[in-house]
Amino acid sequence: MNMASLNVSADELSCPVCCEIFKTPVILSCSHSFCKECLQQFWTTKGTQECPVCRRDSKHDPPVNLALKNLCESFLKERNERRSSESEEICSLHREKLKLFCLEDKQPVCLVCINSQKHDNHTFRPIGEAVSSYKEELNTSLKPLQENLKHHEEMKKEFEKTVQHIVSQAEHTERQIKQQFEKLHQFLRDEEEATITALREEEEQKKQMMEKLEEMNRHISALSHTIRDTEEMMRASDVCFLKEFPVSMERVQISSEPDPQTPSGALIDVPRYLGNLSFRVWKKMQDIVQNTPVILDPNTAHPDLVLSEDLTSVKYSGNKQPLPDNPERFDIYDCVLGSEGFNSGTHCWDVEVKQSSCWSLGVTTASNPRKGDDFYNNDVWSVRYGQFEQDLERVRVYLDYDRGTVSFSDPVTNTHLHTFTNTFTHTVFPFFYCDSFQLCSSSLRILPFSNY
Repeated sequence: MNMASLNVSADELSCPVCCEIFKTPVILSCSHSFCKECLQQFWTTKGTQECPVCRRDSKHDPPVNLALKNLCESFLKERNERRSSESEEICSLHREKLKLFCLEDKQPVCLVCINSQKHDNHTFRPIGEAVSSYKEELNTSLKPLQENLKHHEEMKKEFEKTVQHIVSQAEHTERQIKQQFEKLHQFLRDEEEATITALREEEEQKKQMMEKLEEMNRHISALSHTIRDTEEMMRASDVCFLKEFPVSMERVQISSEPDPQTPSGALIDVPRYLGNLSFRVWKKMQDIVQNTPVILDPNTAHPDLVLSEDLTSVKYSGNKQPLPDNPERFDIYDCVLGSEGFNSGTHCWDVEVKQSSCWSLGVTTASNPRKGDDFYNNDVWSVRYGQFEQDLERVRVYLDYDRGTVSFSDPVTNTHLHTFTNTFTHTVFPFFYCDSFQLCSSSLRILPFSNY
């Protein structure tokens, strides 16, 4: 909207109350317009809803004058643009239009400025030429920022993927924890039930040993009758007493039997159930749990590798999994590290290699780079498939950190394979490389201690 074409002045767009350009103008039934806020304040002060100009009453809330509102907004916008343009294009010293640019002072100047003492021996360029040159320079400087922005946006995506992976890891790990504890809980419930069942069975057996209880009840009943009959007979007349005496005496003598004895072992064998109960259950629990000397670290595994739920075996999948490219993870070699590093003592682990067509295993330092293809060029002590004449099913790794040796042997045939000697100064980690020839199935498994 052009003010010149509309020929509108600021006075025509001013509120009669505040004398400023209308702000949210509303129109009354009398056709007069006012700022909504000015009209509300006027009505509040006067106590009546009348027009501030013609004093005519207004019974309803006035609507917004949309046409006037749009006109005022356009007027203000054009006025601000004109003022801004005028202030920027006119020389503040000479009130002349700025047409040149001083290269030394880095500022626009007018035609009068170039002859002033302030700009002696200065070089000038037309405004348009200077703008073009500086825009080109600025665009060149923007390119690194744009690349940096692109890089940060990519990093943001990686961070978002990492956060999603953390959530997925936590949920999956929680499910596994619950499953493992449920197995232990079920084992304890089974042990509890079996122990109580054995106790009940012994109780029944011992109760059967006490069948003499019924016989004792019969004997007590017979004795009671004999005593009662004898006492009644003694209260009879003398003649009757004498007549019954021989029979009564015989009954009394017959009823006198030896006391019953409690058999040996009749009581519950309490120590059998309570003695070292926790220890005995723990010993049994060892039959259902396994202790593996090396646990794999999934955060270091190449995306082509899939680890087992218990983190003791690794399989080459050939399909790159959508995993975060965290610093610990291998990105070229199909490797994975053990979760625990060693910086002292002796350590031993057996690896089943018969299911892998392409493998390598040993130890490496924590600082050995896992990104790129330099891994095997630094601090790696390992053996690999095809290195020895015999077909290997298992490989035993024996690390003596303090003596600086890493030995490899075949535990099946008890044959020594190779020994490295070195002075270790940094923490070393077990590492495992698992690949495949011609997409054949390939996997490595770390054996539990019970298999050694």
